[in-house]
Order: sequence, then C-alpha cells, then structure tokens
Amino acid sequence: MTPHNPTGVPARPATDRSRTHVPAAKAAFENAAYAKVTWRLLPFLFICYVAAYLDRVNVGFAKLQMLSDLKFSESVYGLGAGIFFIGYFVFEVPSNILLHRVGARLWISRIMVTWALVSAASLFVKTPATFYALRFLLGVAEAGFFPGIVLYLTYWYPSARRGRMNALFMVGIPVAGVLGGPLSGWIMQALNGAQGLSNWQWLFLLEALPSLVLGIVTLFVLPNGIRAASWLDERQKQLLEDNIACDGYAHAEASLRSIVSNGRVWRLAAIYFCCMMGLYGASFYLPTLVKAAGVKDVLDVGLLTAVPYAVAIVSMILVARSSDRRNERRWHLAMAAVAAAAGFYASTLHTGNLALALFTLSLGTAGVLSMMPVFWTYPSSVLTGTAAAAGIAMINSIGNLAGFVSPSIIGWMKDVTHSTNAGLVVVAAALFVGAVLTLTQRTTTSSSAATSKPSRT
Repeated sequence: MTPHNPTGVPARPATDRSRTHVPAAKAAFENAAYAKVTWRLLPFLFICYVAAYLDRVNVGFAKLQMLSDLKFSESVYGLGAGIFFIGYFVFEVPSNILLHRVGARLWISRIMVTWALVSAASLFVKTPATFYALRFLLGVAEAGFFPGIVLYLTYWYPSARRGRMNALFMVGIPVAGVLGGPLSGWIMQALNGAQGLSNWQWLFLLEALPSLVLGIVTLFVLPNGIRAASWLDERQKQLLEDNIACDGYAHAEASLRSIVSNGRVWRLAAIYFCCMMGLYGASFYLPTLVKAAGVKDVLDVGLLTAVPYAVAIVSMILVARSSDRRNERRWHLAMAAVAAAAGFYASTLHTGNLALALFTLSLGTAGVLSMMPVFWTYPSSVLTGTAAAAGIAMINSIGNLAGFVSPSIIGWMKDVTHSTNAGLVVVAAALFVGAVLTLTQRTTTSSSAATSKPSRT
C-alpha cells in the first residue's frame, strides 16, 4: 500500500535524507574533538612558552641597569645575550630526538625545571666570564623546548590545521612582551636595593619562578600523545589518529643522513635564520630603542615596549588564519618578511620621535612574528617521525644562531658608531633576503598529504 501523501510531491527516500546529514554530523564531531584537544593543550603550552620567552630575553631589561653596575660594554652584553644560542644550537637536535623517544611529558618538564634554575642563577653574575657561562648553560637547558612543542603539535593536528595552532602557541612571544615589559619595568623600579639585591638580580630570580612551577605541573597535565589522553573517548582518539595517519602517508620516513643532505631543509633553515635576525634584534634591543626615543623612566620603558607586541598578537592570528583559509604559505610568509624589513629600516629614520619610532617598531615586530606560525607549517608538511624530530630541530637550531649573530652585530656596531641604527639596517637586509628565499623556493601545498589516504590491508 502506498503511504498517503497530501502534498502530491514525491517523497525523497529516507536513505537520501539521512545521507545528506552524514557529512555535517561527521564535521561537527571532528570539530568538537579538535576543540577539546585545543582547549586542553594550547592554553597550558601557551603559558609555558610565555615563561620560556621571558627567561630567554629578560636580559634585555636587565641590561638597563646591569651594564652600569658591572661595568660591562655593549659588546660584552651583545656576546652574552647571543651566546645562549650556541648552547641551544649544540644540544637542539639531540634534545628533540630524546623528546620523540622518551615522551613529551617527561622531557618538556626536564627542560623547564633546568632552565628555571639556570636563569635564577644569573643573579650571581659578577664578571663577563660568568655571564657568558650562564647564558651558554641557559641555552643548553632550553634546547629542544620550542621545536619539541612544534613536533608535539604534529602528533595531534593534521597539516591543514597547524597554521592556526602554531599561531595560538607562538603568540606566546608577543604576549610575553606585553606582560613582560610592564612586569620587568615594575620589578626594576620597585625592588632596586631590596634585601641587598639590585633590580636586575630580582628580575632574574622572580621571572624564573613561573618556569619552575610549570615544569613540575607538566608532569601531571601533559599527555604524551592521543592514545594517552584520558579525556578523549575511543571514537575521538580513533578519528584523530586516522587524520594523522592520512596526513603523513604521502611522506616516507627519512633517515637523519637524508635530512642533513636535503637542500630544501637547508633553505628552510636559511629562511628561519633571517626571521630570527629580526626577532632577536627586537627582543634584546627593544627596551634600548624605546629608551633612545626619549623615554627615561624604566617603568615607562616597560609599558611602551608592550605596544609593538600587542600589535603583533593581532597580526599573528590574522595572518595565520588567512594562510590556513587560503591554503597558501609562500606569499603570506614573504610579505610578512617584507613588512618586517620595512619597519625595522624605517625605525632608523625616526629614532628621536617616540610616536614614529613606536609605529615603525610595531610594524617590524608584527611582521617578523607573523612569519613564524606560517613558516612552521613547512617542515611538518614534508617530514615525519624521527626525521621530523631531527629536521625541525635542525632548522630551528640553525635559524636560532641568528640569536647569537643579531645582538652581537648590533652591540658591536653600537660600540663603534654609538647608535643601533647600523645594526638595524643589517637586520632589515636579512629579513629582505628571507623574503627572496621564500619566493624562490618550490611551492608546497601543506595539506596535500591530507588528501592521500592510506590503503588498508
């Protein structure tokens, strides 16, 4: 018997109607699973990175008083600020491989506790030799943290989602600037001479405490991977694991030797080196540049250094979101590098004008920080497994040698010319070279692997 149909319109079979809802239901389930992962992991990783970056660059604020107290020259400061990255470079690849083998939870905790202890020990600096030694040891202690987190995120997110996730994690750098500037300025102003310690000594001590606490907490809150996440149900775990498996299927596991001999990896390392020239030029000298624009009070210096980083927070998120939405990396990365180069170069033309100096430094800082989340979609799209651990660490360690070169050049040129302008011109030139290297590299579609599903036997 035919069912009564008062409308006279042929009814669509129930199977057809239900079929139209399957993709929408699957997408909603997938988005809910990734939202749960993001809310569980990213806020904590973000806070850890803020603490890490504060411990790495608070020497830029300590410089405002430490140099006169200890009779250090600009060259001594520049070398000490930069020698951190020699230790970082030497131990970066071994650290990331160990993280991949022993698990993120234990290794990230170890990294954070040891760097907190070394950073706090910086309050005992009396001579250039101890300054250099402790900065080197700080680099050794922190080696592997940043590339380890980049690698850790590849355990959870397919390449099509990594631009935004990288941005949410790496926005810790400008947030550290926004929070750390006023905090460091307040510590320097309020605690000078308290308990017989200089303000820069209090700075090293107090800003090491969050890293120590977070390192211990990491042991209890950070799962090693999808399967270890007790807060995901079995369907969610299987979905995430399938997405990662599909995403990595197009890329064969590579040997460490093939990574070292891979010209594309070296090109990526060169691009990242140019990016880091800008980042650490700003990080270690932004308080000095603001002070040179006519700001004398150390608390005011701290408040004003927050402005470029606040602009960078918005810029990083917008650029990464645009890059993910368009599935385009190369032009986003190159144009961010050009904007950074233009900003830092223009800042040399307005050193005596506070408003223009803040505008140009904001452009430079926003440009260089917007490069980072887009850049880090490249290595994880072509490397997997141990090769990814080694490749990401190699790119990061070589790139971060710019953290040694950039402050050393700026410090030496300031001693010679009595101005930071010549050093900033070198930084701007490096960023422009990074844009050229980006535009001349072979185009990669970051999500291509996601479209290739593994065959099942």
